Amino acid sequence: MDLLNTAYQTTSAFMDSIPKKERKKYGQFFTPQKTAEFMASLFSTDFSKHDELRLLDAGAGTGLLTVALVERIRSCGYQGNITTICYENDLNVLPVLRENLERLGKKSNVTYEIHTDNYLTSQSFVQKGLYKKELRPFDLVIGNPPYLKISKDTPEAKAMAEICHGAPNLYFLFWAMGIHNLKRGGELVYIIPRSWTSGAYFERFRRFLFRYCVITNIHLFRSRDKVFDGESVLQETMIIKVKKTDFPPQYINISSSTTSDFHDINSIDIDYDTVVSPNQFVFPVTSIEEAQILSRVNRQTNTLEKDNLRMRTGLIVDFRTRDVLRDDEVSGACPLFYSHHIKNGRIHWPVGKEAEYIVTDNDGYLQENSDYLFVKRFTSKEEKRRLQCGIYLKKEFSQYKYISTQNKINFIKCDSPELAYGLYVLLNSTLYDSYYRILNGSTQVNSTEINLMPVPSKEAISQMGKELIGMDLSEKNCDNIIDRWIK
Repeated sequence: MDLLNTAYQTTSAFMDSIPKKERKKYGQFFTPQKTAEFMASLFSTDFSKHDELRLLDAGAGTGLLTVALVERIRSCGYQGNITTICYENDLNVLPVLRENLERLGKKSNVTYEIHTDNYLTSQSFVQKGLYKKELRPFDLVIGNPPYLKISKDTPEAKAMAEICHGAPNLYFLFWAMGIHNLKRGGELVYIIPRSWTSGAYFERFRRFLFRYCVITNIHLFRSRDKVFDGESVLQETMIIKVKKTDFPPQYINISSSTTSDFHDINSIDIDYDTVVSPNQFVFPVTSIEEAQILSRVNRQTNTLEKDNLRMRTGLIVDFRTRDVLRDDEVSGACPLFYSHHIKNGRIHWPVGKEAEYIVTDNDGYLQENSDYLFVKRFTSKEEKRRLQCGIYLKKEFSQYKYISTQNKINFIKCDSPELAYGLYVLLNSTLYDSYYRILNGSTQVNSTEINLMPVPSKEAISQMGKELIGMDLSEKNCDNIIDRWIK
């Protein structure tokens, strides 16, 4: 691995020469050497069946991933022609990339090209363009794309509008274009954030992904700050391998490690249909126990959305509506509920804090005083539970016709106290909290994801609620009820 060691040394020297703050502006985080080796090892193509191999590394940086992949191919005994195409338009890093590829070309007999034009806009996406160039498809694609949110009006977003929803991130645009450039039967390995696995924001991208590819491997990093050594990246990150084929494997191999040196790697094979759900959410499970949790929940045939029990986000962004907020109750005031009013499954209001009332004629700021389940939108990473709920009963605030909710809580409107209690049983259970943690690695509770989770029927949820009424609102009691209803 002399070539890779040398390439890593030149990469480290470059990183030391450019301030981290400067690189972060472009979403530029360089791959550690051990990570590059691991990513290259995931390719399982039978190289001997190819007279020629074409490799693509878009956003190549210093070329470390290309070097690792070529080293891997040559170590398998492949003697055929290798052509590698690297895209990089950062003028600062180009001399390092060229130096590493020249060395690779001489010692490993590799033909290389460096393209400095914009990878995303210089070619057509999905549909064949009349004027833009078309790259010959590639056997293998490897990449560490830039992690950078861009405006929906940028040329990159407009060029790939089919998969964009709102302001996209460059990483999944690079990934989608990589799939577009991949041969049928070809393999792609990328290191990316976890955020694409669920939610409406990435729905178009996931549809595109599963139209053309299947997942074969996922690697998870259990410690989010150890992936890019010294780079202070706190985004949850994974390595993903996909194959361009219509035939999914029986299992997806899911591995995990604490750090980027992979010294404590664990691996497990999980049924493909357990990891990739019918709604195309992706569940990166790490144990048989997590797979069993998914199996229990996924046997339910309803969703909150189907039963018109949609979770919604609170109405009031308080710093934008200060003119209608009040610290004390005055004529015409309505209660305004925040996440700190949720405590031990109940709603405690008022608690003597600022802006606990609202006075407004704006219908968009008010909601009917009904029975609700309130759910905190944000929790800290260290907290035991991600789903933290409180039962709101209109009879306890019967003097008000309307109430309001601050946007750091979510709410589900219920047509009876029994339903509110039943939804509490569901979301306060260990089963559903664990399910949601597997689905979403962030600390934010996403209402779209909750609305699409498999749940029992509305009638069954109400029956669960009847069982809880009069009991302590503990997680243990919720678990006991859930265990009787969901086997």
